[in-house]
Amino acid sequence: MSKHWVMVADKSKARIFSVADPRGALVEESVLEHPLAREHEQTLTSDRPGRSFDSKGQGRHAMGSSVGPDQQETIRFAKQIADHVRAAHNEGRCDRLLLVTGPSLLGLLREQLKAASGLKISEIEKNLGQYDALEIRKHLPERL
Repeated sequence: MSKHWVMVADKSKARIFSVADPRGALVEESVLEHPLAREHEQTLTSDRPGRSFDSKGQGRHAMGSSVGPDQQETIRFAKQIADHVRAAHNEGRCDRLLLVTGPSLLGLLREQLKAASGLKISEIEKNLGQYDALEIRKHLPERL
């Protein structure tokens, strides 16, 4: 089995392909899915934000979150992906990874995978999740 993986991901689905030959075809190995990331924010939240008193005086204000529920689900999925890749690397199943994903998920994956020492990671900032393996391969460099 090839130790070179290509991962094509979006905020709710990550497809993992192996490549036996640097110029060869992609072979789909597995799929990770996170259906909650596809949900609307209204579905993910139970009610309006809580309210709090000001530290001085009689004022009250809504308590907000710096990260919305939909973004929080994307962060959880990035962690799930990174855990899967780290486990594969530690088991010797993956030593090179090409990440192909949009900019927001790419940044989260970078953060999560920086602790995976010894794993060689390359990146392509493209959203290719809707394509099949043959079409994805056309968008990648000739030699992986």
